[in-house]
Formats: sequence, structure tokens, C-alpha cells
Amino acid sequence: MDTSDSDTSDSTGAAGRGPGPRDEWWHANPPMLERILALSPAGMAVLDRDLCFVWVNEALERLGGLPRDQRLGKRLRDVLPLLDLKLDAQGIESRTREVLDTGRPLVDHLLRGGTKAHPHRPHAYSLSIFRLHDAANRVLGVSFIVLDVTDRWRARDRLALLNEVGAQTSSTLDVMHTAQTLADISVPRLADFVAVDLLESVIRGDTPRPGAPLHAPQLRRAGQQSIHEGVPESVAATGQAVSFHPQSPEMQCMQDGRSRLEAMPGASTSSWFATDPARTAKIQEFGFCSLILVPIRALGDVLGVVRFIRWQLRDPFEQDDLLLADEVVARAAVSIDNARRYTRQHSTALALQRSLLPRSLTGGSTLDVAWRYLPARASDGAGGDWCDVIPLSGARVAMVVGDVVGHGIDAAATMGRLRTTVRTLADMDLPPDELLAHLDDLVLRLIDEEQTADPALTPAALGATCLYAVYDPATRTCTMSRAGHPPAAVITPDGSVTFPDLPAGPPLGLGALPFESAEVDIVDGSILALYTDGLIEARDQDMGLGLSRLRTALASPGAQLDELCGTVLNDVLTGRPDDDVALLLARTHALYEDQVATWDLTSHPSVVADARSLTADRLAAWGLDGLTFTFELIVSELVTNAIRYGHGHLRLRLIRQDALICEVSDASSSSPRMRHARTTDEDGRGLFLVAQLAHRWGTRYTTDGKIVWAEERLPANGDRHRAA
Repeated sequence: MDTSDSDTSDSTGAAGRGPGPRDEWWHANPPMLERILALSPAGMAVLDRDLCFVWVNEALERLGGLPRDQRLGKRLRDVLPLLDLKLDAQGIESRTREVLDTGRPLVDHLLRGGTKAHPHRPHAYSLSIFRLHDAANRVLGVSFIVLDVTDRWRARDRLALLNEVGAQTSSTLDVMHTAQTLADISVPRLADFVAVDLLESVIRGDTPRPGAPLHAPQLRRAGQQSIHEGVPESVAATGQAVSFHPQSPEMQCMQDGRSRLEAMPGASTSSWFATDPARTAKIQEFGFCSLILVPIRALGDVLGVVRFIRWQLRDPFEQDDLLLADEVVARAAVSIDNARRYTRQHSTALALQRSLLPRSLTGGSTLDVAWRYLPARASDGAGGDWCDVIPLSGARVAMVVGDVVGHGIDAAATMGRLRTTVRTLADMDLPPDELLAHLDDLVLRLIDEEQTADPALTPAALGATCLYAVYDPATRTCTMSRAGHPPAAVITPDGSVTFPDLPAGPPLGLGALPFESAEVDIVDGSILALYTDGLIEARDQDMGLGLSRLRTALASPGAQLDELCGTVLNDVLTGRPDDDVALLLARTHALYEDQVATWDLTSHPSVVADARSLTADRLAAWGLDGLTFTFELIVSELVTNAIRYGHGHLRLRLIRQDALICEVSDASSSSPRMRHARTTDEDGRGLFLVAQLAHRWGTRYTTDGKIVWAEERLPANGDRHRAA
């Protein structure tokens, strides 16, 4: 190449500094320049316009494993297939031709591929190509520079693998899913087969006992992945128990907490895949199977062991692979331990919640009841939803459904306190709106306690919603009151669904507005549906759409309650709910005329005898002569007390249902109180006798007075139900 022209000085005086001492040295030492290029650690070559090699340095000669004399004068497309490198010859020539035609250089283009000696071990090369001109700016050809950047590429790939393991395994709080994610990421980037075996206690969420002996039944396959589809029968499936000999490398790895790198002969490992002849033949062909064992450790506890196996990749594991496997497992172990801790907390919260929920619900002969409780997704934790059915006096039944804000143990504990409080207040026979007012006072006290301990908490984070309903089979009405809760649904026997217009009321814990009740007439045989907002609301669904789906699902005339519960959950929910779901369905059974007897009485003392006579006649008509003496005495005492301490007209009502019920009402709001009379007292023993004779007794207040009632169990052969 002619370098005497003045234009060369301009071009070689790079950086635009013009001619100077450097240019004189440059022109005076072409042999030195050629020597520098020849000894450069970067592979370099010059090709002419036909892409034939005209110059190759020693580094490129070593890189491709092909002598210089077998390259010079030959086209690029003919030389590349002869090299030890397994690269895309057609693609490289295409890019080189593009640089020659356009003059646009190709800089730091990454090439990846193996070598003929190591076809399964990828290498990485940085390729730069630029066009060459002479002094007259005529195109002479191209030059390219190749650098082996395998170490840099592998370091970057390993860093990316570690980042991916840390990010993806921490995206879930499920132990099994976390273990499977570890296996999925590691194949094929690190191994051909990965198996993650965890202690049974870890999968349950328990803390491994330090120094406890490790036996085969305590280990379970939590996740595995292979470069081949399916798993041989000789390999444990995910979820199955795995067994290792006490002296096996796996057990020793867990005992001493140290990783191991082993190369096993193909003959000894082919039986490991005995049911896969093709895989066995592949192992035998390569002659070995390389194995890495890494214990899963977190905060000093050994949680399990991971096996990394290579048989498809020709190169066995190296020490660098062991270090990488250690770091991969270490990052995943943090996520597995977090998932284990969450599993334990979630299981504890669910156990607490289920222990606080009713074992069974029954409405006696007044209501047929079916219910479902469905916890939210594991990532959200146990919630504070509950439902309950509470028998009341006078054959009435209360139904309640509630939802505590938040999730976890605190929400479950608060739910238990509210449920207990509701049952206590229900025993006092309070009207629904008054019961919610007392419940609101309790929630306000709980909020004050929590805010005293943690001032950052807001009332909205500690509140609850509730719907309380009382069904009276005698009047065939249902009185409801709600505190920020979704409305109940009423399904008539013909399948029509309505949502009664109930005053919404504020959520519990605000203490701002009063609660109101509404009375709804209920056709005999109708179904009352109470539920929590987790059934009709979701992140991708508003309440309106949820109510529409619920209406459609409930419109099933004649459906069995258990079957209807399943239909509602399947049709309304689009997947695992974001929040807990409590669903309560109750079919009503009204009292018929021959089950209720009512008499209006005057306040004259002589009416007591009449009351006894009316009671005896009615019990005889009901075939309950055996209870006549007892109930005559109970009625006599209750009517006498009403005459003596009450005022206004009296009413006596007898109800035959699951029990025989006596009710005496008057216009006084004074509460009767049982006394323990002394031996010298002439009176004061009436309510004491009632308490001794009746199964239970009590008082409930009405808008125009009170009702004192007493219940007695029917005989085992008593006729409790009206004949069909």
C-alpha cells in the first residue's frame, strides 16, 4: 500500500492533529507496525474485494485452529467451515459483504457457538469489521478483528442467571412453586436435570429441628426439570416422597452442609434412567454423568438438597459451576425460607380462623341451612369473614355474616371476638339495629386499643362490616340491619331473586351514623342468601357485575341448598378469590296455624285459672299430655307475674316446634328478676320454679312492652312437625 502521498499523512495523523513527529515514525517503521499487528492478542485478518484472505495474524490463526497457509487466498465462505469454531458461516459472510458494499462498519457484534472439540460448551466472540481504502480512496477490501469474550459473556450470563433466580423465586410465597421455579430457571442454563428435595417439615411450614436425624420419609420432591419432556418412572414425580441411603452423598451433603461435585461413570448412572433407553444410551456414549449436590441452607437451617446433573452436555461440571450452583441455591434458599415462614403463618391463621368458625350450622325446623367458606389466595393470607346461625326465643332464628378488614392472624382473632360478641348480644334478644350499635361500640374500643399501641393505624384499616337478620316463622317476616355490608338476597320458591332495599348503615368502627332495620315479608319456602363482598367483588370485577352474576346463579327453583352453594361459587367467582368468601343459604319454614295458639287475657287474677285450662286443652290437642302439669305451672307463674308487676292487656302464646314454647307479653318494660326467697318468705319463688322446670327461659323487649318466655324440650316420641 502506497503511504508516500500527502493524503496519507492527513489520514494517519488521527485525531486531526496534522503532520508531526508521530507521522515520521509511522512512515519510517512499517516493519514495526506489521510486527505489532501480527503479535496483537486480538485475532485480525485482511480480505480483498472478493472476500479472500490476504493477511492473517497469529492470534486469529490460534483462535480458529487452522494454519495460515490454509487460509490465504481462499474465500471466507470456504475457510469458515474448516475452522474449529462452530459459527454461522453464511451469516458472517453476509455481514462482511454488507460492510464492503456500504462502508458502514460492524462494531462489537456478538457471535456465539461451540467448537468442534467442545460442541456443547458455548463460546462467545466479539466481531468488528471495517472497510479498507487506499490513498486514492479506492476500496481495497475489509479487515476484521475477533476477540474471544467467552469469559466476559459467561460472567454476564451467570450474573443474569443469579438475578433471574432472585427475582423469580421471590415472586411467590408458595414453597413448592418456589422450588419448581428454581429447577425451571436452572435447566438448561446450568444443568440437564435439576431436582429440588425439601424436608417434609419445610413444605408444611415448620422449622427444621437442628440436629434431628434425616430419614427418607422426611424428604419430598418439591420441584424438578429436565431438558427432555416427561420424567422416567424410576425418577420420583413432583410431590412424591424421595428416599436416600443414610450414607448417600445427598444425605451426607445435608448432614454436613457442604456442596459436592462428582463425576459418575456412565455405567453406574445409566440405571438411574433405566426406563429411558435413549437417555441411557446417551449417557453411555458420553461415558460419564456429572453431578453437583448443594444443600439448601437458610439462617443455619438445612431445608433440603438440590441435585444438578449433566449428561447431555459434553463438558462435565467445573469448579466455577459449583460456585455458581452454590450462589443460585443460596439466593433461592432465601425465597424458600420466606415461603416456609409465610406458609407457617398462613396455616396458623387458617387454623385459628377455622377453629373460630362454627363446626356446623343448624336452624332447627325453622331453617334448612347450607354454607361455604372459601379462603383467599395464599398470597393474601387468611381473612376475617364469618357467618353464623343463632337460635332465638319464640322459634326465631338469627343469621349473621361479617367481614373484618385485613388478613392474617389479627383479622382472624378479631373475627372470633366479633362472632362471640354477636352470639352474646343475640342471647339478649336485641333488635338487629340495636345489636349492631353495641357491636359498633366494641369495634371502636378495639380500634382505640390498637391505635394506642400503633398510632399509625387508621380506623379504616381496623373496621368491619356485618349483616344481621332475624327470621320469625310465626309472622313470616325477616328483620334485617346491615353495617356497610352487601345486601342479602331473597329467592322465592318460583326462582325469582330480589335484593331488599335495606338501609346501608356505616361500617363498624366509624361510630358516625345510627343503624336502621327493615322488615321483609318472606314467602314460606323462600331462600335467604347472605354473603361477604369477596363473592361479588374482585380486582377485575365491580360489585354491579358481581350482583348480576349472583342473581343469575341463585335463580334455580327447587335446587338443593348444598348444590346451590356450589353453583353460586362456580358461576360467580372467576378464579381463586382475592378476598375470603363466606356464603350462607337458608330455606325458611313457617309455622302453621295448628302449631301456634294465642289468647288475649285480662289483668284480673281470676284469668290465671283460665290460662291453665287453655294450656291443658291445647297440649291435649297436640298429644303432649305428659307436659301438661309442668306447663300449667309455668304458665300460671308467668301470667301471675305479668298481672302483679306488669300493666295493660296480657297475651299468652304457645308454640309447638322443636320445643314447646310459652310466651306471656304485657305492656310493661320492667325486667323480671329471679329471687332466691328465704324460708320465711311467702312469695318470690315464681321465676325460680320456672327456671327449674323449663329447659331455658328469658325476656325480650318489644316496641310496646316485653315478652317473658320459657321453653321445654319435647319428648323423644313427640310430634314436632306438622304432617305434610
